Amino acid sequence: MRLGIDVGGTNTDIAIIDGDRIMGAHKTATQENPGAGVKAVIENALSQTEISRDDIDAVVIGTTHFTNAFVERKKLAPSAILRLCLPSNQDLKPMLDWPSELKQALGEHIYLAHGGYEIDGREAAPMDEIQIRKIARDMRKKGVRNVAVSSIFSTIKDDMEIAARDLIIEEIPGASVSLSSRLGGLGLIDRENAALINASLRDIGQILANTIIVALRELRISAPFYFSQNDGALMSVKYAVRHPALTFSSGAANSIRGAARLADFDNAIVVDIGGTTTDVGVLKDGFPRELSLPGELGGVRTNLRMPDLYSIGLGGGSIVQLSETVKVGPQSVGHQLEKKALVFGGDVITATDIAVAAGRAKVGDPSLVANLPAKDVAKADQLIQQMIADAIDRVRTSSELLPVIFAGGGRILAAQKMRGVGEVFVPDYADVANAVGAAFAQVSGAAERIYDYNRIARDDAIIDVKSKARDEAAQAGADPSTIRDVEVEETALPYATGRMMRVRAKVLGELLINGHA
Repeated sequence: MRLGIDVGGTNTDIAIIDGDRIMGAHKTATQENPGAGVKAVIENALSQTEISRDDIDAVVIGTTHFTNAFVERKKLAPSAILRLCLPSNQDLKPMLDWPSELKQALGEHIYLAHGGYEIDGREAAPMDEIQIRKIARDMRKKGVRNVAVSSIFSTIKDDMEIAARDLIIEEIPGASVSLSSRLGGLGLIDRENAALINASLRDIGQILANTIIVALRELRISAPFYFSQNDGALMSVKYAVRHPALTFSSGAANSIRGAARLADFDNAIVVDIGGTTTDVGVLKDGFPRELSLPGELGGVRTNLRMPDLYSIGLGGGSIVQLSETVKVGPQSVGHQLEKKALVFGGDVITATDIAVAAGRAKVGDPSLVANLPAKDVAKADQLIQQMIADAIDRVRTSSELLPVIFAGGGRILAAQKMRGVGEVFVPDYADVANAVGAAFAQVSGAAERIYDYNRIARDDAIIDVKSKARDEAAQAGADPSTIRDVEVEETALPYATGRMMRVRAKVLGELLINGHA
């Protein structure tokens, strides 16, 4: 039996599953302390069921905690970046286009050293061990213990990054080192940014993990827990603490996979309407379609693996202004919806109030919105439907009308029939689809490398990249005997010498729990 938990900005959801069956679900308001929130939602769920704590095999948690910390610049650790690039690549230095407040938060500890490779795998310059040790001692002197290491074309060969990491740890015992080759894809700057973001969050990751461990211990739950990552799969706590940046957009990915599971679709458009925002993504072969171009987080470009989402400021808590020009969002009452919305006795007109007044939902006390002008309610409701339809249109890449699955607690805002979209589905437990996705999650692994097909046979290259993806999945917690290939993608690099190909592989496996999948 598994508990799937999603800690969102407005609500914390839980789904209890046993095999393929959903045994129950629960929703509570999110608390400031994520550990306390997890404890509260588990207590509430267990009190409403007859499930024994001893029957729980795993707890899977999806959270926006790391995303919010970086975007809001909260409790980020001072972090250094070491780039292995000299004597070249000196003009565009690390953190060049970062927001000034982020640079200040991390400290602008920037170091360049000799090393790196060419695109065909030839050594561009040898790494200088003495130079790396000197840099590490300077970091230690400044009190910096969180370090990101990047190297030119480390996605082809990562041995210099690994060697540099080992030297840094020798000079700074207990240092936390993030390698760009483990996080990002092609593109030095974007991959470097991903590693530096990850380094700044690793202390927060350890604190969060400890908080949840304490909460589960207080609940007398001995089952292991795992974190969701941004492809809708999961990873072990140890792996997540080392790679907290992989949790970015995990809530939306969980919702997409959970909605797919509930509606039994492999290809669809999923509209996840929460309390504050609406995320629209595409389900492709059972997984969220990934972003093909570098994305941006908190003003920083990265090439982290993330779902391709279009987000708008519309949710159940969105504040509605009824005047000559009707406006919905992006401001929201958030987790205070049940205190501030009119239908709950509050004094703020929200999108939930409009849904109730328009007859789309039965929430709270409908009599409290009976006096809203019918003409204004109709305008606001029409605007909400148009916002949702426009968002769906933004993620479509063809004229094919895919089925649309609505999920999230704010799904009550949407009409059952919409012009210009495919058939609409609202499955059971859709309001906790994110928690369902977490509960049913498997373990994934992905790898991306560049190969010269003049130097290595195509079949050998594909075997090599699959092997690296399988190693990633095993490290994240998959049972090696269950890992299967999901996707292999080849892209030619036409302006490079030789027959250079970018090869990417993705695998999936079952979670290994107590020696069993």
